[in-house]
Amino acid sequence: MTRDAGPTPPSERIVALDALRGVALLGILLINVWAFAMPETTLFNPTVYADTTVYGDFTGANYWAWAFSHVFAQNKFITLFSALFGAGILLFIESKEEKGQDAVRLHYRRTAILIAIGLMHAYLLWYGDILVAYGVTALVVVAFRNLEARKLAGVGVVFLLFLPVVELFAAITLGGDAIASQWAPAEAAIEQQVATYRGGWLEQLDHRVPSSFSRQTTGYINGPFWQVGGTMLLGMALYRWGVLTGERSSALYRRLVALGVVGLAITVAGVVYIEANDWSAGAALYWRQFIYVGSFPLAGGYLGIVMLYARRRPDGPVTRGLAAVGRTAFTNYLLQTVIATTVFYGHGLGLFGSVTRVEQLGFVLVVWVVQIVLSVLWLRSFRFGPVEWIWRTLTYGERQPIRNPE
Repeated sequence: MTRDAGPTPPSERIVALDALRGVALLGILLINVWAFAMPETTLFNPTVYADTTVYGDFTGANYWAWAFSHVFAQNKFITLFSALFGAGILLFIESKEEKGQDAVRLHYRRTAILIAIGLMHAYLLWYGDILVAYGVTALVVVAFRNLEARKLAGVGVVFLLFLPVVELFAAITLGGDAIASQWAPAEAAIEQQVATYRGGWLEQLDHRVPSSFSRQTTGYINGPFWQVGGTMLLGMALYRWGVLTGERSSALYRRLVALGVVGLAITVAGVVYIEANDWSAGAALYWRQFIYVGSFPLAGGYLGIVMLYARRRPDGPVTRGLAAVGRTAFTNYLLQTVIATTVFYGHGLGLFGSVTRVEQLGFVLVVWVVQIVLSVLWLRSFRFGPVEWIWRTLTYGERQPIRNPE
């Protein structure tokens, strides 16, 4: 006998899980704003072109704005979001199997739709899209769905070890030459990118199309596949263990918070290391390992904090506000792009390359407030975000009810 074949109703959702997703989604913007407002290479090397442009200023308050985002956000919230995405794969499949549906077929269908939306996002709006990488990786990791939690975690660790092993090998054998062009590109190339994104939508294609294609091909195989795939598998294990659903003891979540302090120390140590080596390309290969390794325990610390808070105040305004963002994460992810490209790109206000890091943090805070308020207000009348509704309707092949019952 088949129960309601549609999506999970709001009454059956896990509030703590939604709140955690909301935190991850909002936190990601702290880093994505760098790519929205500045040339792509500043994602890798914040000191690039620091002496001649407004966005490049790397002193005083602008340095501390970068340090705050780097230490507390870089690679941390995307790690959290990837783990939640992996958990979502199992949550979706289990839900559909309970309803007697062909869960794997539906998973492939909804993932294909995700990839299609991601492709449009990447090529029409922003090259930094993560949806395509998530979708393609989800097609792979679903094959491990029947493994027990310990084995899922083990396979995830194997995936995650690939990148640091390769980069450390490159650091030892090639040194800074391995990333020299990426670390310090020609000044003319950076100026061209600034001009491109201050231009119209058609002009922006000159950078967005090749950059998106590179990220989705060689860039994907050399990075996100292993990191995102491994983190998704860890997320699947954490879901099986009940960690991501708030089912474990408060003591365990407090231990995760303590572990987060270790991740914080590793990240700060990385900053000390790269600065002691004058931000050289050779040192950067080692610095990236500090970022990579430190992100996992610190993401775990955030997980612990959110779970403990949601347990203490499950119906509080903060929990409900973050959960509302989490329930509409797909819509909010794309909304961040629409807002940011309208503000920074030439078809909008054209502020690309002319906004300081401090001003970027101000932009992030404004977007956070807007998204939390809009998400709460929207869900008072509707069951899903508008993009979530489209995704579900296409997945199930029939129009889904969107309004809340009266």
